[in-house]
Amino acid sequence: MRLAAVDARAQALGLGPGMALADARARCPGLATLPHDPDADRGELDRLVAGMACLTPMAAADPPDGIVLDITGCAHLLGGERELAGRAAELAGYTVRHALADNAAAARALARYGTRRGQGGEDVHALPVAALELPGPALVALRCAGLYRIGDLARRPMAGLAARFGEAAVAGLRRLLGETAAPIAPHAAPVPIRAEARFAEPIARTDDVLDVIEDLLVRLERDMAARRIGGRRFVATLCRSDGARRRLAVETGQPVRDPATVMRLMRERIETLADPLDPGFGFDAIVLAVPRAEPLGTRQIELDRAEASGDSVAALIDRLGVRLGAEHVLRMAPRDRHLPEKAQALVPAATQDRGFSPPFAFRGGAGGGAARPARCPDDGPHPNPSPEAEDLSASCFDLAPVPRPLYLLDPPQPVMVVAGVPDGPPQRFRWRGKLHEVRLAEGPERIAAEWWRARGGHLPGGAGPTRDYYRIEDGAGRRYWMFRSGLFEERPNPRWYLHGLFP
Repeated sequence: MRLAAVDARAQALGLGPGMALADARARCPGLATLPHDPDADRGELDRLVAGMACLTPMAAADPPDGIVLDITGCAHLLGGERELAGRAAELAGYTVRHALADNAAAARALARYGTRRGQGGEDVHALPVAALELPGPALVALRCAGLYRIGDLARRPMAGLAARFGEAAVAGLRRLLGETAAPIAPHAAPVPIRAEARFAEPIARTDDVLDVIEDLLVRLERDMAARRIGGRRFVATLCRSDGARRRLAVETGQPVRDPATVMRLMRERIETLADPLDPGFGFDAIVLAVPRAEPLGTRQIELDRAEASGDSVAALIDRLGVRLGAEHVLRMAPRDRHLPEKAQALVPAATQDRGFSPPFAFRGGAGGGAARPARCPDDGPHPNPSPEAEDLSASCFDLAPVPRPLYLLDPPQPVMVVAGVPDGPPQRFRWRGKLHEVRLAEGPERIAAEWWRARGGHLPGGAGPTRDYYRIEDGAGRRYWMFRSGLFEERPNPRWYLHGLFP
């Protein structure tokens, strides 16, 4: 694995992008790293580009980590070019390098390869030939010919350069010198999904209001179908003739654009209003907007569509969310944790599953059924496993599913255990005052503490020592999931706990 990006402190220690992670840790043992997520980087870059709209309408992304702003006709509105550049750097919120030039290619090259870091006055002729961003062999050929700076190339005939180093070198040089255009593709703000209806005479009946909202939904359905998207949040704004406004908002667990589905939720919303829908002297305009939308493609409709696709469950979740509040309709979701009591959490049922797959060490939970803890506190975010780790788990550790109990005790309950040998399985145990003789025992399955979460030598969230889990069956055929907390080299007297019950 290699470093994709480093901060200023890491650069001061001699680290840089492309360096092997092992070499970086050898230089800096306390190096803090996170998995590289190119999709998240692209999303953050798009967010930054959209935020530059307050400076200029001509803002474009320059992947993987750059933004190009065309400030023609905008600088004087914000106090000049220097002031605008400073505001852009402040808006970005990151450590940035910026440059000003007469064309986009020159500004990009100065920002990436210049040495004055936005102080201005630097000439593109002083830039290294690497600013042309040519393939490696072409750059080596330029340096072997004694051409190290852009100025060295600019003083030579273009025809000779093209014959010796290729047309790409000449094209890049012309762009830097401003002899050919270097157009950008500015970010286009998404067109809002919105429809409105205005009336010559105000309307006051609730049925009339619902009819208008339904007509607006039909119009928006065509718009969303053309974009292949569906709405997750619909907001109807009712404008009274006296200037007051009333908003009705509904959310769905899945993207939808069917007017009938949204209308059912709108009617539920109106029925559950704490105060009635007061029209006053009537509503003279109604605006329907979809502030949140997601991709929604076409799908094959089957005869048992409602049962096969789970639409009935999604509709039930949406209706309960409207009546009770989305925060009160919950479901269990897996989390990237090794400890069984923290491997799932309650989340709003309307949120979509992002396709998380538990680590291979706990993958057996899917085969044995999802556990049901009474509570699952969150200890904070944790990066998803890297693709390399996923490939490793799929290829080298293709383990059979490990049975998991359907019911977890949270917190685990202490039990008194008698074992034949100190580190062996229990032979009998006492739980809730009753003695159980062990007939069968299988294990151990070792689950270590989450050492990567340690902060200053302390493991947050009560992770505790290493656990050895056993599947136990007593003389009456009842099955238990027990673990010994701590190894004998970790603590002198490890304790036993009952953590789950098998059906």
